[in-house]
Amino acid sequence: MDYKEMEILEDGIALKEVKHFHPQQIFECGQCFRWTSQNMEKDHYLGIVEGKVLEVKLVENDVYLLGITKEDFQSFFRDYFDLSRDYGKIKGALRKDPLLKKAVSFGFGIRILRQDPFETLISFILSSNNLIPKIREGIRRISEKYGQSIQYKGETYEAFPTPEALSRATEEELRELGLGYRAAYIEKTAKLVYKASHLKKEIEKRALTPEEREILSYDLTYISALPEEECLKALERFPGVGIKVADCVMLFSMGKTGAFPVDVWVKKAMVYFYGTEPKSLPKMRSFAKEKFGSLAGFSQQYLFYYAREKKIRIPEEKK
Repeated sequence: MDYKEMEILEDGIALKEVKHFHPQQIFECGQCFRWTSQNMEKDHYLGIVEGKVLEVKLVENDVYLLGITKEDFQSFFRDYFDLSRDYGKIKGALRKDPLLKKAVSFGFGIRILRQDPFETLISFILSSNNLIPKIREGIRRISEKYGQSIQYKGETYEAFPTPEALSRATEEELRELGLGYRAAYIEKTAKLVYKASHLKKEIEKRALTPEEREILSYDLTYISALPEEECLKALERFPGVGIKVADCVMLFSMGKTGAFPVDVWVKKAMVYFYGTEPKSLPKMRSFAKEKFGSLAGFSQQYLFYYAREKKIRIPEEKK
């Protein structure tokens, strides 16, 4: 456990003496899009997770989780924040690499969230060739139109829609939300995920047709349980999902810590630190996975955060 004890509050819980936890680094390292800073210090964030509005406040070494109960924390949010994992051990292993040591120290409070696979899949389909403000706005619009309303402190928020709710959306409706060409991918993916979850219930009642069994293979619970490479291939079958999006879904929602998503900032970090070939992203990914093994995903987050916050540049950009 990366915290000493839990204190029950009237409006939430407090985790005392938490290690390796900083809200800004967790919520702004490219893994999530529904957390918003509430102050200039960036130690207080508000997020919409699992149908709840949650506030996270860091006060010295204590973390306040407001808007949830002890039961909510034990059943979901402890795993969501990956608080049962010893990040000191992970950072100790990664610091043995003298090149990575600087990035690990800089992102000392990063933790990899365990998010909902469906929301993560749709969010990262939307992220392809897109800017973070536009990704956030797209997710907000999807949630506003198809999600359930949540009341919190006199304000109304919207949960991310269920597969069933989003499966009712047409491509035209999604395009009207400003999602562009990604609307077609999101519409088809939502329908596949919902049909697969529906057929999981049907299989107990009747024999499925070969076509239905094919659709059943799109069930995200089934995909999550596959070994990493099989999981990757299964995710790549969804419309609009390439290797980078699949790696993101595996790392940020399925617990596949050997995944190594390569985006523009990770590419810069890999060239900057390791001198990898900037035009070969598959080779860059393979190099990192071979070098860091099951810790590749953690290394990716430290590298991403360092590269973006430091705004590092690589030789091809300096010409």
